Amino acid sequence: MTAAPSAGLADALRGLDRDGRLLFAARVVRMFGYGFLAVVLALYLAARGFDGVAIGIILALTLVGDTLISLWLTTHADRYGRRLVLIIGALLMGVAGIVFAATDAFVLLVIAAVVGVISPSGNEVGPFLAVEQAALSQTTPAVRRTPVFAWYNLAGSIATAIGSLAGGFLASGLQRAGATQLESYRAIVIGYAVVGIVLAVGFARVSPAVEGPRADRSAADGLGRLGLRPASRSVVLKLAGLFSIDAFGGGLVPQSLLAYWFHLRFGVEPAVLGTIFFGANILAAISSLLAARLAARIGLINTMVFTHLPSNVLLIGVPLMPTLPLAIAVLLARFSISQMDVPTRQSYTMAVVEPDERSAAAGVTGIARTTGAAVSPIVAGPLLADPGLASIPFFLAGGLKIVYDLLLYRAFRRARPPEERG
Repeated sequence: MTAAPSAGLADALRGLDRDGRLLFAARVVRMFGYGFLAVVLALYLAARGFDGVAIGIILALTLVGDTLISLWLTTHADRYGRRLVLIIGALLMGVAGIVFAATDAFVLLVIAAVVGVISPSGNEVGPFLAVEQAALSQTTPAVRRTPVFAWYNLAGSIATAIGSLAGGFLASGLQRAGATQLESYRAIVIGYAVVGIVLAVGFARVSPAVEGPRADRSAADGLGRLGLRPASRSVVLKLAGLFSIDAFGGGLVPQSLLAYWFHLRFGVEPAVLGTIFFGANILAAISSLLAARLAARIGLINTMVFTHLPSNVLLIGVPLMPTLPLAIAVLLARFSISQMDVPTRQSYTMAVVEPDERSAAAGVTGIARTTGAAVSPIVAGPLLADPGLASIPFFLAGGLKIVYDLLLYRAFRRARPPEERG
């Protein structure tokens, strides 16, 4: 096959302007906050007195709320303003953190979970990713789009890793200093709220140039349902359906529940959990850069599928390991290739639609992923609460994600993006 011409990784960021650098900085701050919270979120809710079923419901509803709010925001971002959507998302993130820190009332937590922006997995949620992808694609040549997205994901993965490490060590440090488990975890939740406020201030400094050319914004008023034209809509909806299968599988073992599983199975403490996920996210970050080089050689779809399949086999292997060191080793091996499909998936979605459809396309596919992941914690929570069933989420997740890989390859192996057509 003819792949895209190779753009050097070091050269890929040279074209970023001030807005691009601000978007990268926002990505770093936000993903730090997600990693900071995810490593203790389930432990915090358990310390609040909630059982596995209630924890699963709350985590699921955080994703349901993100789905509903983000769907509207991202499909209208090109019409009402990308910068406004980013600021609103950041404020919702801050509000959710404040409510989670302030109360143990289940109803209020559910409301905050639905309305606010909280990531139980340490991965991207809310409207941010879709809008930032559209803004970056607008100012990036097609040949450099995948490398730029690779750096974008690298920055996020490293920030998530540092956030996980910081959250775990802060919780353990506060407990050694005399704080209760609940108090130490609440401090991290408060920190998450602060991250949301900092993001809102940062997005307010982004210039109107991220809104796109006036012609594109005018044309957006004539777009059909979901902000997509009919030809693009069929492709995007097919991708969205497949992505939702992948996300449902991944949502069975998000980072917060992985941390909870390691705590239950091996008695791992927060500081060690933070270290584990620091290493995991660093490996995931490196894999993002490798994905750009591989995609330049074999194409986006092939990179997505051929790296994702073995990572899912490794995921199934984690609970089969008899000792903590072996379980950690298999988990880290899985993370070393698990994220190579992320920048390639994002780049492919941006490539197969018109520029004025990019926010909507990224939003619809992103929401499909959030929807798929939203139901998963309800299934995984009760299973994790029973020691005899705690390994089942790993097997379900790996199996479903393998099915996704095979279906994706069958449906899109011949549908090359423009830059891969020789």
